[in-house]
Amino acid sequence: MNLRFIALVALLTSLLAFGTDAMLPALPEIGAALGVSEPNRVQLVVSSFMLGAGLGQLFFGPFSDYLGRKPAILLGLGIFIAGCVVSLIAQSFEMMLAGRVLQGLGVAGPRTASIAMVRDLYKGREMARIMSFVMVVFILVPALAPLMGQVVMLAWGWRSVFVSFILFAMLAFIWMALGQPETHRARRRFSWLDMARALTAVFSNRQTMGFALVAGLNFSAFVAYLSSIEQIFREVFLVGQLFPLYFSIMALAIGGAAFINGHLVMRLGMHRLITIAVRAIAGFSAIYTLILLLDPSAESLWLFLAWGVLSFFSVGLVFGNVNALAMEPMGENAGIAAATIGAVSTVIAVAVGVPLGQLYDGSTLPLVAGFAALGLGTLLMIRLTPRSP
Repeated sequence: MNLRFIALVALLTSLLAFGTDAMLPALPEIGAALGVSEPNRVQLVVSSFMLGAGLGQLFFGPFSDYLGRKPAILLGLGIFIAGCVVSLIAQSFEMMLAGRVLQGLGVAGPRTASIAMVRDLYKGREMARIMSFVMVVFILVPALAPLMGQVVMLAWGWRSVFVSFILFAMLAFIWMALGQPETHRARRRFSWLDMARALTAVFSNRQTMGFALVAGLNFSAFVAYLSSIEQIFREVFLVGQLFPLYFSIMALAIGGAAFINGHLVMRLGMHRLITIAVRAIAGFSAIYTLILLLDPSAESLWLFLAWGVLSFFSVGLVFGNVNALAMEPMGENAGIAAATIGAVSTVIAVAVGVPLGQLYDGSTLPLVAGFAALGLGTLLMIRLTPRSP
């Protein structure tokens, strides 16, 4: 197993999580500095970044197939840095959001092409295993990112968070430029006809699109969580500057699951694992929802953490496997397939997760009930999706 390759892929994919989670402690300060009167509207700093990441994959997927994974990653990192500069100097909330969308468009390059790099070198359960170990390394970033963002913000102000993004991206750029050879050697000249055929192959494959929808529904709950979690911990549980600690506990639950998944998937298979995991998410969330409906005073930090650890442990069993299942039928169209899967799942996640996050009303009930409903919808989609031989 190439540990150096795994570490590089983890670094490239973690830029998405770092660009999301490190912003969370700074959201109240950003809202106050840029004159945002509606507290829930500040959530758009998170969701606009994710929307850009979803849309950007539609460009970088074909780009990486025709011109190579390495140029796609380097171009994406450059766009991400440009978006950070826009947000760094923003004097209005609209300019901040424009910079965040640009950052998301840029981060789509390393996000899409790095997954395609894994598909270039591995397939099937071995690919799922590699992605699981990538997740173990990757999870350290979202676990530590809020703490890093809070430390940077307290020391130098919220704008300095974007300086840390720039430095992180420059490190990835140098490593990719100097330390990783091109993995996609069977590139071909660009042709609109070939691209149309590739997109047709992706959209017409029921397994690929079915699991792209599964990924989108699963990710929707996560988007709602990321959008509202800072408000929940700060306003419902009054944790103050301990927010990064509690956030990290849930993030590490995902990492632990990803590590265990790397071993289980070789013996039990991807499909069985995600089915069990989604059932657990729906079940835990339904029980928590029922408790809150029967006795709202039962709400407590420890009950929320228990639900979060159990639910996000299950989420960790889904992430790597569902992408591998969607990519499994794809071969030479891996870049376009990764782009389409990422775009479809992210757009669905933003379209569903953002309104769910906006339902935040000073309690955890909208979030937990949303997890239960989305878990049931995901189970139905898994059941309706066929598997290729």
